[in-house]
Amino acid sequence: MNLRQMEVFRAVMFSGGVNSAAELLHVSPPAISKVLAQAAKASGLVLFERVKGRLIPTPEAQQLYAEIDLLWAGVEKVRDTSRELAQPAQATLRLVCSASLAPYLVSRTIARLYEQFPRLQCRVQVVAPDIINQTLLDRSTHLGIALAPHDNPNLATVKSYQCGLACVMRSDHRLAAKKLIKPADLIGERVISAPETVPFGQTLRRAFGAAGDKMHRDFECTSSTTACWFAQAGVGVAVVDQVAIAGGLLAGLEVRPFQSSEKLPVRIIRNRYRPMSVAERAFVEVFDAVWQSMANISTARTS
Repeated sequence: MNLRQMEVFRAVMFSGGVNSAAELLHVSPPAISKVLAQAAKASGLVLFERVKGRLIPTPEAQQLYAEIDLLWAGVEKVRDTSRELAQPAQATLRLVCSASLAPYLVSRTIARLYEQFPRLQCRVQVVAPDIINQTLLDRSTHLGIALAPHDNPNLATVKSYQCGLACVMRSDHRLAAKKLIKPADLIGERVISAPETVPFGQTLRRAFGAAGDKMHRDFECTSSTTACWFAQAGVGVAVVDQVAIAGGLLAGLEVRPFQSSEKLPVRIIRNRYRPMSVAERAFVEVFDAVWQSMANISTARTS
């Protein structure tokens, strides 16, 4: 007897008849009768005798029922466990992310995720791209949300996006009067840049083109978020990835689109040999929704 046959046999024994068992299992009486016949054939036993229109269990059926009833407690436990795993009341999620992604995208994703998993145990670390790879490879974290990450054959991309560049400056800066900033507009300006030893610094070098040699690039920092702080203080103008300024800026800063074909990859990555949990898959779905809402906001502002 397979589990379905045991389930039907148990339902008939428990409820006392085919019609009652059909109601219990939400199927038709003929379906119950068919499975019951299959159960009798599979077991090699006469399970019921019909007396005055009623099914009367045989002594063998009574003994079999006692064993199946004990077994069914384990079956129900398996079902309960599978439901809990599909919708866990308490789950663990360990994330690493690039600095630009933490203030808006990751923080809002986590806030929405707690609506699904109120007792979620979550840890977020803001680290450099190479550290993101390292923590995923040694399995100390579950997911990495990286800006311009380094590729690794043992890491898999779960979701990928593209973001452009934006220029930020103080509200009293002369460039704040422009609607679009071009590389030539930054000639003679102190531009808060990134070291060319990191991927973002290489992106800026390509974006600036020949105009980059005529800018004052004597101040560098490795994070777009940090660059915004120094732009707010009046150190200079910063060209940053658009995700760094998503959702608003520091007080006194203006943001303008920066004319460039350069795009930065944003990826959610994982260890290729570590399957994702329910909580991890939920994070990816929510992050995607937050990204789409951010893109819609940016489009509305630009238009």
